[in-house]
Amino acid sequence: MPISMRKVFQIILDTSVIVSAIRSKRGASYKLLLQLAADACWQINLSTALLLEYEAKAQEHAAMFGYTNEQVDDFLDFLCSAANEHQIYFRWRPFLPDAGDEFVLELAIAAGADYIVTYNKKDFVGAGAFGIEIITPFEFLQILGEIK
Repeated sequence: MPISMRKVFQIILDTSVIVSAIRSKRGASYKLLLQLAADACWQINLSTALLLEYEAKAQEHAAMFGYTNEQVDDFLDFLCSAANEHQIYFRWRPFLPDAGDEFVLELAIAAGADYIVTYNKKDFVGAGAFGIEIITPFEFLQILGEIK
């Protein structure tokens, strides 16, 4: 199928994926982020709240794994440049078991996301009611045909 005819998946990357990529260059999270600049068949979506959470968690883990604050800032700048930004106008709370994840679901709804990519699938039980599938980075790479 020609690239122009392919579906472009809209995804939300949960913070667990960002932290995992910081912690290891060998895993599915890191591989997924490496593809972000080159792959035209998926796009990430961000809100201010999610970006602030990325920043807090990335800075918390960066020094432990050999990254400077400047490298974290550059990485976040890259994510912002690659992402579709959304403002949240409607709240669906309470809906999820963990109130701390509600803003991620609200972003996914606002973005019309196909997937929330996370390592904490149990935290998003019920998101399927909105047509959003909860998958791991490995499962998303399988969908993309990058891993068998």
